[in-house]
Amino acid sequence: MSQGSKIVENGVTISRKPAIYLVGMQQAESAEIDRFLSDHGVQQWSTDTEVAAQKLTEIAGRMCYMSFAKPRPGGNKAYLGNIIDVGHGSVMEHAVYNFILTGVSRSFTHELIRHRAGFGYSQLSQRYVDESRCEFVEPAVIAQDPELHAQFVQSCAEAQKSYIELTAKLATGIEREHPDLSVTDRRKMARQAARSVLPNATETKIFVTVNARALRHFFALRANIHAEEEIRTVAIEMWKIVLRQTPAFFSDFELRKENGIEVLWTAHPKV
Repeated sequence: MSQGSKIVENGVTISRKPAIYLVGMQQAESAEIDRFLSDHGVQQWSTDTEVAAQKLTEIAGRMCYMSFAKPRPGGNKAYLGNIIDVGHGSVMEHAVYNFILTGVSRSFTHELIRHRAGFGYSQLSQRYVDESRCEFVEPAVIAQDPELHAQFVQSCAEAQKSYIELTAKLATGIEREHPDLSVTDRRKMARQAARSVLPNATETKIFVTVNARALRHFFALRANIHAEEEIRTVAIEMWKIVLRQTPAFFSDFELRKENGIEVLWTAHPKV
């Protein structure tokens, strides 16, 4: 997990750093793995990793060629390293991660959800969740300039005030015109209309499920010099987390600086 950071100014809460939570990874069912191996005449195969995602990926790769009886020297790390070297990335789709991202903007999620293959999403709903006390994500290029920062805070404060006023007036009007609707439905109708005044900087929360191959593609595209700053920051922080958990999948990426900006680089961008 990486921690976020917030400031409060002129009644506006501003998030300047995302928080990333790795909330789920796979488990390997050892008894069923052993049963499969036994059913196919393999009595003594084992691997030297305790990480389920890496173990299952090795099993998937070995099953393609039924190579359990003749393991490659070097253990799981060497096996998966060879997978990356030869570009056999499809077996990495069996390794899955579950993240919760907070302190990110709707600008960020608009870009993130363009990644569809290998990704699944569940995002905070502005139709149901009251955004009267929402937070805002300030781009670093604005935060470092006092004049621009002051303008940003003012804009967010005005948007939040408009949202609160619109929600109250809409709720009153909907209750008058549709008295048979439930309180929940009236609130939903008011919020879904009032949210239109909130900016792309509005903070949101999103649950992300993604496989290792799709993550590699995400890092290659979004952690380079050409990516937008917020998504590049998130991509690098996600890489640091999964590198600790499953290094065999991501250790070929290197953290470098280009023109003073941190980026990720790999010799295998298309695995």
